[in-house]
Amino acid sequence: MSVYAAANRPRKWYIGEEHINMKLAIPSSAEKILRILEENGYEAYVVGGCVRDSILGRRPDDWDITTSASPEQVKGLFRKTVDTGLQHGTVTVLMDKEGFEVTTYRVDGDYEDGRHPKEVMFTSSLEEDLKRRDFTINAMAYHPDRGLVDLFHGLEDMENQVIRCVGNPMERFQEDALRILRAVRFSAQLGFTIEENTREGIRSLAPNLKNVSAERIQVELVKLLVSPHPDYLRTAYETGITKEFLPEFDACMKTEQNTSHHCYNVGEHTLHSLLNIRADKVLRLTMLLHDMGKPVVKKTDEAGRDHFKMHGQKSEQMAKTILRRLKFDNDTLNKVCRLVKWHDARPLPEMAAVRRAVNKIGEDIFPLYLEVQMADMMAQSTYRRQEKEERIRGVKKCYEEIMEKKQCVSLKTLAVTGRDLIAAGCRPGPELGDILDGMLEHVLEYPEENTKERLMELLKKNLESQTGV
Repeated sequence: MSVYAAANRPRKWYIGEEHINMKLAIPSSAEKILRILEENGYEAYVVGGCVRDSILGRRPDDWDITTSASPEQVKGLFRKTVDTGLQHGTVTVLMDKEGFEVTTYRVDGDYEDGRHPKEVMFTSSLEEDLKRRDFTINAMAYHPDRGLVDLFHGLEDMENQVIRCVGNPMERFQEDALRILRAVRFSAQLGFTIEENTREGIRSLAPNLKNVSAERIQVELVKLLVSPHPDYLRTAYETGITKEFLPEFDACMKTEQNTSHHCYNVGEHTLHSLLNIRADKVLRLTMLLHDMGKPVVKKTDEAGRDHFKMHGQKSEQMAKTILRRLKFDNDTLNKVCRLVKWHDARPLPEMAAVRRAVNKIGEDIFPLYLEVQMADMMAQSTYRRQEKEERIRGVKKCYEEIMEKKQCVSLKTLAVTGRDLIAAGCRPGPELGDILDGMLEHVLEYPEENTKERLMELLKKNLESQTGV
């Protein structure tokens, strides 16, 4: 089906003309802003990603507006505005409790830091404004009456599923190096290929990513990972992008796995595992990082078989370093690192064993751990696959029964607390923790005995015999 199926366009239209008679559904508030600006003598269009997504039949997250009006003129026309970025010509207009960024047509000066233009000059020309944008599919503007303005063949590139820079790729990427990673991100989100000249520009200027902040790279990486095509990270490797901010992945792409359990090298296994898990930030980051330690711990025996002992623990250490380097929040870091650490743990599908595994791995992430295990297994060879899958499904069944019966798997749901022990005559101190751990170990084996009465009875007997629970 054509990418234009969602757009209510007439049968006759012309790629390459400035105005194309296409009807897009835009929010009434956005249209109201356009009308107010035009009634006061200014041009105004919705522009960029919202136009692209509307044509593709996707729901835009934001509706940006570009106009010939200056920021001061925009502020004078609307009652509620926020000075979002006046130096770049942007004012946020609040309309019906929703914010719309309204930006004056502008021409960017020289980019001295690979991120910000030295100066911004306002212009009365929509064409000049669109020329400064990154990719053709993001350089289209739309007005309900005048239709689509597509000066750089963005529609044609969408039809051909191509990511192409507006104008000279070298200039676009030198202006803002983050565009190098954004090209791959858009490619992954849309399933598009990167046009050859644009790709060559990426390859040539990838080292400029060193000048981009970790926070900005993090945002683009996550968007790529949770896209429909996270395996397009391969393109980032092939064009030298990951070398600049994730060299550990490059090492994985060069590390073979001569073992019956695998059919890909470490990097390709990682890419396939990303495809086998749902598009959740924590899960996709876990699959990206779960085998990062393998190139470091790899050993090859006399028969030529590769071994990766303790790679879970090494991968956890490296994941922590990488996530901190890319400025991820502590909650994401904590969950991902624990999942990476335990991703290769293989408890037996037995109730007591699974209760202990939930306790060790963590109640909060155990369901995620099961998803990680399945994705990891599906990206391996078919060697003993049925056996592996049966074990994982058996563990999942036990876990679901444990949850259904509300069995105790941590101190949080143990029927006895430290206060109960003190009330029973135990002295405050480290010994209390040892006693509680002993009680928990007993309950993990015998969940039906998780009652205050029974545990205190066991405590009494053991205190009398001077042994631990």
